[in-house]
Amino acid sequence: MLVESQFPGDPRVRNEAFTLVDNGFQVTVIALRGPGQKPHEVVNGTSTYRLPRLTLFKKLPDERHSQFWRLLNKVQVVGGYVTEYAYFTLACLVVSIYVAFVEGFDAIHAHNPPDTLVVVGAFHRLFGKKFVFDHHDLSPELYRSRYGTKHSFISHFLRFFERASLKFADVAIATNESYREIDIERNAIAADKVFVVRNGPDLKRVRPVDPDPALIKKGCAILGYLGAMNPQDGLDYLLRALRYLAYDLKRTDFYCVLIGSGDSLDELRSLAVKLELQDHVFFTGYIPDADMLRYLSSMDICLDPNPSSPLNDVSTWIKVVEYMAMGKPIVSFDLKETRVSAGDAAVYVRPNDEAEFARAISQLIDDPARRRSMGAWGLNRVHTALKWDITSRNLLAAYHHLFRKDERNSTAAAL
Repeated sequence: MLVESQFPGDPRVRNEAFTLVDNGFQVTVIALRGPGQKPHEVVNGTSTYRLPRLTLFKKLPDERHSQFWRLLNKVQVVGGYVTEYAYFTLACLVVSIYVAFVEGFDAIHAHNPPDTLVVVGAFHRLFGKKFVFDHHDLSPELYRSRYGTKHSFISHFLRFFERASLKFADVAIATNESYREIDIERNAIAADKVFVVRNGPDLKRVRPVDPDPALIKKGCAILGYLGAMNPQDGLDYLLRALRYLAYDLKRTDFYCVLIGSGDSLDELRSLAVKLELQDHVFFTGYIPDADMLRYLSSMDICLDPNPSSPLNDVSTWIKVVEYMAMGKPIVSFDLKETRVSAGDAAVYVRPNDEAEFARAISQLIDDPARRRSMGAWGLNRVHTALKWDITSRNLLAAYHHLFRKDERNSTAAAL
């Protein structure tokens, strides 16, 4: 498995790797190395190799300066991505060749982005290895959503690698039906090789615990966010909604815990100060699971501020199903796949309307009975349809399909 994030920190990759190990597969993961992590270790039966992170530029859009500086910012962003993706792809190729000799493997399983990992898969296919493309993000839409651009050379470049990844793949894994439809129709690949493996919470890991005493002592409604903090994730919308809640709706009876990290974390902290929200918000940064569960267990309302965008409209967010697994009500912008996941566990407001988002939070603060009902509905949906024990069945079906042809050939040869 190849993933440009930390392992076992990435929930989806962790769930998939551990499930395959539990079902008799030998799994090796090549990932990025986080603070304090070893270059190589065995994690829950998974042989894990970690690469140093390379970051040349801070890859955030910058609209504050003149046209020249905005152009320079775009050059830095593109240069940063190209260099970092090329580095990670080449490093994965080198380490995968080492693994092929030392441990051996039958398939490369690439988690995007970057889609350039198809280069590693294509190389090993020359030697009879299979290639699995795990489609986490629509890279062209991700670029457009993050930087507010329309179709451009970069979008076409990303579309090329997306198509190549799907064409080379023996099996493709999509996170939801919207992604599966795009994979089949946009990239003209066979429907029978695309499997939907939804982001389902592992209930052995995501479970209620004793709440955080300091939060409970505040004696007010505890709001919360869990997840990445990048330009496309909508934390700026959330902070502006909290400003409206505090200063327009005149509510002081709330406190919001924001769990996670990302490229925008420093800017978001500055924005919170600018919006005079210091007394109402707490950014935790990256924290261990034990702390995350304690904070989540303390929350009265969980928030999903992903704004409408080419990426967000069709994406599934693991934070939403994790909120549901904790029995929490959700406030979200009204996005197609969020409705599919959350159903009646969420209140949906007009996309990108920060004032309406704030009013929905205010109404839920005043309605504890509705919060309990929504939380119970979400928890039941997780247990009956969305928990990882259920959604992972398609992962195993995909791997059965991947090696079924080899099994048939072996049986024929034996006969």
